[in-house]
Amino acid sequence: MSRIGKQPVEILPGVKVKIENNTVLVEGPKGKTSLPIPRFIRVELTATQVIIKRDNDGKPAKSVHGTIRAIIKNMVIGAKDGYKKELDIVGVGYKAQIKGKSIILNVGFSHSVEMPIPAELKVAVPTPTHISIEGADKQQVGEFSAKIRAVAKPEPYKGKGIRYTGEEVRKKLGKALAKAA
Repeated sequence: MSRIGKQPVEILPGVKVKIENNTVLVEGPKGKTSLPIPRFIRVELTATQVIIKRDNDGKPAKSVHGTIRAIIKNMVIGAKDGYKKELDIVGVGYKAQIKGKSIILNVGFSHSVEMPIPAELKVAVPTPTHISIEGADKQQVGEFSAKIRAVAKPEPYKGKGIRYTGEEVRKKLGKALAKAA
């Protein structure tokens, strides 16, 4: 039995959980999310908990039992508190701005990079070198922030690029300094 999968998920105050047509729907103050459940996983709902069980001990059922439970827990937390990722832009002339429903990045290319913002996310640019991404779905927040970071990953010699706030970029020595060492 999966150690993670057999633990119940506590339903936080202010969060509503429903099960319809093999789909778990979670709704709260920060937003709503849904998750289709595989046919070999059963989800039971009590007044204060969500219990995840598997129908059999086959490999597919065992492999997703804990994962489904973790995703449902993240959905409940996201509906209550939401998730947030912050990015910093480092480099001379590097900046970001929001224009309509897209974010425009100027990160050293001959052109600016325009990325559409998903409807479920709130993206803010408080300063031209700082991006804040918020949403109820942990996976979507992480995926969109990773796509933005992938436009210009921090390079190891000068450290220019887009990085998560607090991320340490290990700098390498240049050619001239590497020979001296």
